[in-house]
Amino acid sequence: MSPKFQAIRGMKDLLADELPAWQRVEAAARELFADYGYREMRVPLVEQAELFQRSIGEHTDIVEKEMYTFDDRGGERLSLRPEATAGLVRAAIEHGLLHNQKQRLWTSGAMFRHERPQQGRYRQFHQIDCEAFGFAGPDIDAEVIQVSARLWRKLGIRDVRLSVNSLGTPESRRVYRARLVAWFSGREGDLDADSRRRLGTNPLRILDSKNPAMRALIEEAPRLLDHLDGESRAHFDRFLDLLAASGIEAEVDPRLVRGLDYYTRTVFEWRTSALGSQDAVCSGGRYDGLVEQLGGEPTPAIGWALGIERIVGLLQAAGTVGPPTAPAIYVVLSGERAERAGLALAERLRDALPGAGVVANMDGGSFKAQLKRADRSGAELAVILGDDEAARGTAAVKWLRTEAPQQEWPWDELPRRLAAALGREVTTGRNDG
Repeated sequence: MSPKFQAIRGMKDLLADELPAWQRVEAAARELFADYGYREMRVPLVEQAELFQRSIGEHTDIVEKEMYTFDDRGGERLSLRPEATAGLVRAAIEHGLLHNQKQRLWTSGAMFRHERPQQGRYRQFHQIDCEAFGFAGPDIDAEVIQVSARLWRKLGIRDVRLSVNSLGTPESRRVYRARLVAWFSGREGDLDADSRRRLGTNPLRILDSKNPAMRALIEEAPRLLDHLDGESRAHFDRFLDLLAASGIEAEVDPRLVRGLDYYTRTVFEWRTSALGSQDAVCSGGRYDGLVEQLGGEPTPAIGWALGIERIVGLLQAAGTVGPPTAPAIYVVLSGERAERAGLALAERLRDALPGAGVVANMDGGSFKAQLKRADRSGAELAVILGDDEAARGTAAVKWLRTEAPQQEWPWDELPRRLAAALGREVTTGRNDG
């Protein structure tokens, strides 16, 4: 007996009926990025493992526990990308995109983390990334959030709220880190096992603990906002002012630290209450030192990533996904002569009505069976061609969603009349691109 193959745990098949919601998100993002002047880049799924160790941080959960890392046949240590920013930075440095230039870029695709699968969290997941390089001021911080806020409006998503914070510079954060370690060390007996481990490696991540038993202790801990250097404080205050001027409401969350080591100054997160425990739908911040850290010239930068699975989940929760896309026309073909003429006729209709969707019946079947297929396809109209109609050069047109009477039209009038029935314009000539 042949083995029963299944998708790998945490890696989900996307079926045809599910994809319209994905395509809606992707199309909205693509249009929006064009409106703001962001250009698309695409980078490999696989990078050198050291790229992520140096960028994300060796002591982060992603690098320590979650990356898919392996040695290829040449002995090189490689990883499936767990996020997109490091690869974009590597590509921008490698191709000289940051030399005396400012760049607004975006990308999308699959990411990989070996996490415990649950609703809204998969081992293969998909992100859309927005990144800006070369802009040092708080105005770009506000702009990238404007982009995300407009995306929610474009998609009709309302159940999201914005949290923001500042991590300051690496220097001011080192001072704060020392104080935080001293404070938590004096209360080590109250820390859970995960927080005790982080105390010696990445103590700021304790502030991001999801353990309810840690909440009161974290609330009492020193606040990073109280330890910002003067420039970071001024940057953050101006950023908040620009957000308010844009009409974007934001909550300052002093415990928001983000899970990647490369963040500096502004960090932010869009959250929702509609998806259970997976409440973050879009996260990001500044990473002004990352380009230099990866071998480039000092370059300020900021960006965000959103999880497509979670945005689709929000659309589904709001009931705004809509039905799968259906063709406008189903061509019923009954008889050998009708089949021969009908396939050519269907091509003429596709030329005249691009984008409408014209499905021709395949593999025969009785007239009654074909009409059932036409109805199940969701088409608005059935164009019916039998051998008799083919001999006369006509086709019967049956409305499938209304009680309008069936009509018979000559082939040369079909494109114009079908276009009028569907509220579309006829395209003259072939449209092969």
